[in-house]
This record gives sequence, C-alpha cells and structure tokens, in this order.
Amino acid sequence: MTNGTLYAVGVGPGDPELLTLKAARILGRADVVFTAASPKNDHSHALDIARAHLAPGAAVERLEFPMTRDRAVLTAAWEAAARRVREVLASGRDAAFLTLGDPMTYSTFGYLLRTLRRLAPDARVEAVPGVTSYQAAAAATLSPLCEAEENLTIVSGIADEEQLAAALAGADNAVVLKAYRNLPAIRRVLARLDRGTRVVAVSRLGMADEALWTGLDAVPEKLPYFSLLLVLREREENGPDGP
Repeated sequence: MTNGTLYAVGVGPGDPELLTLKAARILGRADVVFTAASPKNDHSHALDIARAHLAPGAAVERLEFPMTRDRAVLTAAWEAAARRVREVLASGRDAAFLTLGDPMTYSTFGYLLRTLRRLAPDARVEAVPGVTSYQAAAAATLSPLCEAEENLTIVSGIADEEQLAAALAGADNAVVLKAYRNLPAIRRVLARLDRGTRVVAVSRLGMADEALWTGLDAVPEKLPYFSLLLVLREREENGPDGP
C-alpha cells in the first residue's frame, strides 16, 4: 500500500473567495482534514473558510497546539500531532492541514513539518500557498506595499521594543503582524521613529466585523486577535520619476 500525502493548504486571511483554485481542488479530494486549535478553543476559523470545499465524507480532526512558550509542552504537542499525521498517511489516505493565510508565513505548519520530518523522513508533503493577511489588507485599503527600490519588512508584533525599533528603523515599508498583543510598545516605537502618520491598521479582515483605521492616532487602545499594521513610506504623489 502506498502512503498518502500531506498537503499544507493556505486558506487565506478570512474571505472564502480568496481561497485559490488549487487549494479548493486539494480540499475536494483529501480524505482527512486537520485543523490546528488551542486546547481552550473548539472553533477553527480556517475550517469555516474551507468547509464548503471539503470532499463529502472527509474526516475532520483537530490537532492541539497550545498557546504557550513552555518548550516541553509545545514539543509534546507537536510530536502528538505529527504522530497522528504519520498514522493517517501510513494508512494510504491523503490529508490536508489547514492554515490561515499562507502555510509558510508565521504558521503552526512549520513546527508540524519539522517534527514530521524527524519522525517520518520519507513522508510526502506538499504546500499550497495562500493569500496572506497583509496582501489582503493592502488590497482592501489600496495601499501599495513597495515600489521601485523600496524594501518591505515583515515584523512580528510580539518582539520586544528594541527589536521592533531596529527592524522598523531600516524599513521603507513594514507589516507588523500579531499587533494585538504588544500594541503599547508598537505605538511607542512608531512615535519615536515619527512613523505614525502613514499607518493603516486592519482588524478581522474578510470577516463580518472587519474594521480599519488610518493613522496611528485613530487606532484604538486594544485590537482584536486578527489584527495587523501597515507602516508605509511617504511617497511623492507623482512617483519618483514625476508625471
């Protein structure tokens, strides 16, 4: 019997219409669909996005990924998840692992992949790219992320203040992901760098309660979990080369 294949499927940031054709095709024939969830949360937003595309009769299983920095707890969770994936693949079934956005960008899939490679080096794994939250945010707000020789820096909002400052100081344009947890520090850094004017904050993109704010002063003191900031460079209206 031939082993199955694991597909890491990026389902995009929230709007089901941003699921790619390839993602829909893979989901339509996967025997098992894995969702990642905290042990304290039964809901999977990625599953809500993908559900309409699942094959009739596909089994849906949740893999628990605790929200903790305890290395021992995390390692145990990753190994349990990888062992279950290995069992499914060994039975000859194909499986899809759902990830919000893209599976290679700040995704739990990276931890699962490394552990599975160690436990089952010959396992067949493929990744299906997804639209990232910051790509969708730029499109929704008509905010070009970079032009000409400009750079674009992707920053984790949970970094400490000095790390944030170092990353943002050298960025023409930046995306600050996971902005909800460390917002006071992010505010201080942007104010120190005088980067508060060209800030766009987007929350729960593609969901019913989507919200956005322009300018750091307009951003509320607290943001929901699914929130990010676009920190953009001031540009000449006619571009670098004139009209």
